[in-house]
Amino acid sequence: MRRLRAALRSFPALLGVALLVGAIYVVQREFRHLRLEDIAVAVAAIPESALALAFGFTVLSYAVLTLYDRLGTIYAGHKISYGRVAFASFCAYALSHNLGFSALSGAAVRLRLYSNWGLAPLQIGKVIAFCNLTFALGGLVLGGAFLLIEPGAVPFFGTHLPRDLLHGVGVAMWALVGGYIVLSRVVGEVRLFGHTVRFPSTSMAFLQVVLATADVAVTAAIFLVLLPAEPGLTYWRFLAVYVTSYTAGLAANLPGGIGVFDSAMLLGLARYVPAPEIVGAILIFRLYYYIIPLFLAGTLFAANEVALRGRTVFSAGPSPRSGLASGRWSEPDFAVAAGTGAVALCGALLLSLGVIAPAPNVSLVDPDLAAVASAAGPFASSLIGAALLVLAIGLSRRVSLAWAATIVLLLAAAAFMLAEGERPWIPAVLVLATFVLAPYRSAFYRHARLLAGPLEPATALPLLALIACILMLSGFERQVHRMASSSWWEIVLSRHTPNSLRFTLGLTVAVGLVATWRLIRPGRVRWLPWGPEARLRFAMLGAEPPLSAEGVVFGEAGRAGIPFRRIGRVLLGLGDPAGAASDRVSAIWRLRDLAEQEALHPAVYGAGPDLLKVYGDIGLTALPLGPDGMLPARQDGARENAGPPAAHYLVCRAERDLRILLPLLPELAIGPHEPAVA
Repeated sequence: MRRLRAALRSFPALLGVALLVGAIYVVQREFRHLRLEDIAVAVAAIPESALALAFGFTVLSYAVLTLYDRLGTIYAGHKISYGRVAFASFCAYALSHNLGFSALSGAAVRLRLYSNWGLAPLQIGKVIAFCNLTFALGGLVLGGAFLLIEPGAVPFFGTHLPRDLLHGVGVAMWALVGGYIVLSRVVGEVRLFGHTVRFPSTSMAFLQVVLATADVAVTAAIFLVLLPAEPGLTYWRFLAVYVTSYTAGLAANLPGGIGVFDSAMLLGLARYVPAPEIVGAILIFRLYYYIIPLFLAGTLFAANEVALRGRTVFSAGPSPRSGLASGRWSEPDFAVAAGTGAVALCGALLLSLGVIAPAPNVSLVDPDLAAVASAAGPFASSLIGAALLVLAIGLSRRVSLAWAATIVLLLAAAAFMLAEGERPWIPAVLVLATFVLAPYRSAFYRHARLLAGPLEPATALPLLALIACILMLSGFERQVHRMASSSWWEIVLSRHTPNSLRFTLGLTVAVGLVATWRLIRPGRVRWLPWGPEARLRFAMLGAEPPLSAEGVVFGEAGRAGIPFRRIGRVLLGLGDPAGAASDRVSAIWRLRDLAEQEALHPAVYGAGPDLLKVYGDIGLTALPLGPDGMLPARQDGARENAGPPAAHYLVCRAERDLRILLPLLPELAIGPHEPAVA
């Protein structure tokens, strides 16, 4: 059963990989003759009026998104000023639009900002759920509309599924929206997982639908005005392509839906618009809707962090509130996530150069390096791009070796691309990503499996495989010299390449990428059974050992630990980690990793208020406990009139695990220990 749960957890990542592979195949097959010069001409041909109109629609789209959060805070029962709401909404959406499956999302930004403005964790959870539901309502309304009006325009499905079936799906989408509005009026509230979930008022539910529909329509208009007027491309046909492509990008869980959204738009619009014009519109759309907002939001968020923390952001001393070493743990999570997303985007860029870029030319630097770069061309850069995508996953898991390897590869790729002398903007992007990532070394604290302990067979084998793959790829020089304008995946997919070369090259790259991941992924978490040795080590950390535990997991440095029990599908930590301040956050993450390793859900009973942000970072919701160690009768998150924060909390995935833990709270004879700070 645990293996099944672990497989289900891996399904989104596998779906993303499958969609990306399919996108690469579609682009390679349908648009292999697309050249950078044609795209440049198409971009230059876009009228200035269209660029200005697209920019205006972008501003309007983000303005509509701020109203999601405005309504959400009202629904959560804690109305705050529109200026703060707009700031939180813009930062959150700029992040979530760009990062896809990253470990942190717009939810983490909202948690960080709204908690500073007095919202309780459950109230923030309500805002996040409200915003997500509002966005889904807009997709359902417009999705149902084009399935009823222009079902044949839906990419792939419109030509392969019966028209009546698509009409039925459209009616079902509208029925869901209508049912939601009716439930908000008739039912009012429902009991879910021990909580009373209150529906918005009917007027608010209706306003949700209107705002969400307007948002999707305005965002689609950004793209539409960048396309030339072509016969047959009506608004509803374009909307069918756009919404389907955007949904595919969301399902892929890739940064910005990179590759998947773009290939779906190319495929869906190919019958109406020439390919260079589509790619030109995609580039401007991504610049307006993704890249510019990301850099603006990153600057604003970083400035807000500096304003909140002052000089303590850069100091090495302990934070007075949390007891954490600021120099090690206070880096904004937004910067970590933005760095991870930037690396993934660089990987996708390098991976796709062989499709849209001309063969490299002369050098501006060392002629010897230029000769190597010209000979290898997109072949070498696409290999680096694939490696960066794997390393981005390691970055999202905060692995220190992934950080170091990424910095090296980004700089090497920048030097390599600069040697070609044809596209200086590409090395500039790579260097910019390096600058985004480099200052935050201390945020990537987890040891890779390669460095987590002695070299064992399970680690030595991938290391040897990676070395062998590098040697084999270097041996392909003669074969790929005459295909310098082709990426490795183009060679693998090409029907004009000998099958033996295609198979060998594809297998070598696949084995090399798998070996890379097995080496950089976090090391296996080890824990001590709750015996005399574990009790003694835990007592030496300065805290009273709990009466009942199954084991204890320590931080990366072994200077902080947290005891735990297994309860059903939950791995329950017993109080905050005890021990050195510099290792307590690491112990929490290792508890989370141990839970993932055993296909369980992490939770902590008796957590104090100082580390709630860290628990929020790993996806847990804090529920205040009363003096008797039980949850109060009311758990709607209202805290503005509830007095000071609670002394202890139950932190868990409330929507999944609270019903398991609630009946056991009276039996948890745990005196939450007060962690000693060394």
